[in-house]
Parts: sequence; C-alpha cells; structure tokens
Amino acid sequence: MKKAFFTLAIIGLLSSSCTELLQVVEAIDSERPLTQTEVVSGLRQALQVGSDSAAGTLARLNGYYGDQAVKILLPPEAAVITDNLHRIPGGEKLLEDVILRINRAAEDAAREAAPVFVSAIRQMTIQDGFAILRGGQDAATSYLRSTTYDQLFALYQPKLKTSLDKKLVGNISTNESWETLTGQWNRLAGSLAGQIAGLNKVEVQLDAYLTDRALDGLFLKLAEEEEKIRTEPAARVTALLQRVFGSQN
Repeated sequence: MKKAFFTLAIIGLLSSSCTELLQVVEAIDSERPLTQTEVVSGLRQALQVGSDSAAGTLARLNGYYGDQAVKILLPPEAAVITDNLHRIPGGEKLLEDVILRINRAAEDAAREAAPVFVSAIRQMTIQDGFAILRGGQDAATSYLRSTTYDQLFALYQPKLKTSLDKKLVGNISTNESWETLTGQWNRLAGSLAGQIAGLNKVEVQLDAYLTDRALDGLFLKLAEEEEKIRTEPAARVTALLQRVFGSQN
C-alpha cells in the first residue's frame, strides 16, 4: 500500500514538474522573435483557414441569399425594371425568382472557391508577410484582393457560368430566367410607349456581373475571418496562428 502511494506521489510530482517546465518553455518561446518563415507560414495558414471558412459559409443553402451583407441583387442598370414592375404581368414574382436563382448559382460556385485561393496564398513573399502582419484588420484580405482579383475572376467565372446554365426548378436555368425578365422589359422599352416614357433597355452580361458580386461577398467574409484571427485568441486554431498573431497583441 505504501509502495503504491509512493509511486503515485512520484508520478504526481513528475507531472507537476513537466507542466511547469512546459509553461516555462512556452513562455520562452512566446518571447522569441518571430522568424521570417513563421510569419509567412502563419499568414498563409490564416488565409487558408479564413478562405475555407468564408467559402464554406457562402456555399451553404442561403449562404448568399439569406445574408443581406452579401445577397446579390440585380445590376444597377436593371433599376428601371424594379421601378416599373407593375407594367409587366407577374413581374414581381418573376423578379424574385431571378434573384433567388442568381444567389443559388453563387452558392453553388462557392463550393469550389476555397481552392482557387491556394496558388495565390503560396505566392506571398517575406516582405509581403511582415507588411500584412503589421497592417490593418483586413490587410491580408486587401493584399490578396488587389494582387489576385483578375486571376480569381478568370478562374471563378467559368465555374459560375456553368452554375448559371444549370437547369434548376422547372427545368429552367438562371440565365434563361434572366433572359426572360430582361427580354420582356426590353420589348417594352423598345416599344413606342416605352420610348415615349423614356425607358432604357437593360443589356448586362450576367455572368460577369454575378462573378464580381460573388467575389465581393467572398472577400467580405474572408475579411471577417481575418479580423477574428487578429483579435480573438479563440479563433487561432493552431499553435502557429497563436504565436504569430499573439505577438501582435
């Protein structure tokens, strides 16, 4: 009995010593200056975590449609339609159907958005890394947007175009719904009555417009995730993120 008690006491002492030793090591490590590799790796990891979360959020049902901050509405050029819906039979229902389909297409495309960021994240330089680390709450997101937007657009647009052409409810695609809506309006605008009323036709490339809005929403969500990592310790889900961003607190 005494031997068992003695053994447990030794184990307890060793455990306590190991815990204290670990705390000392962690304290020393937290005071050690960040290396260039840690900074770049940490920022890449933060962007990876953030982009995965942002894309995953938007890819859910109503990820776009149910979030007023990123919900995609018709292009500004279509204001003449929304302001004159009473002129088109069933216009309000048709409009809501198009908006729903547009947002569903964006949600569908968002499922493949995160991998698009990977190659851009890998291109981050050491100089970029330190500038971003010491920048504003959305410095990494702003950097990524300003340096890769065209590339992301070129990669994202074909995926979105596929979604727009996909047959949805009623075996009608989003593009077909848009063409139906604008077609009806443009016929009215081109009629004698429409010309007298000064109505303008709506001629917008829907996939380009939708790609812009979808990416705006994606970067907005990414910026929110970045801010969390910068300001909330609980959002730093790895030891590297804790070390890199904890050094800035």
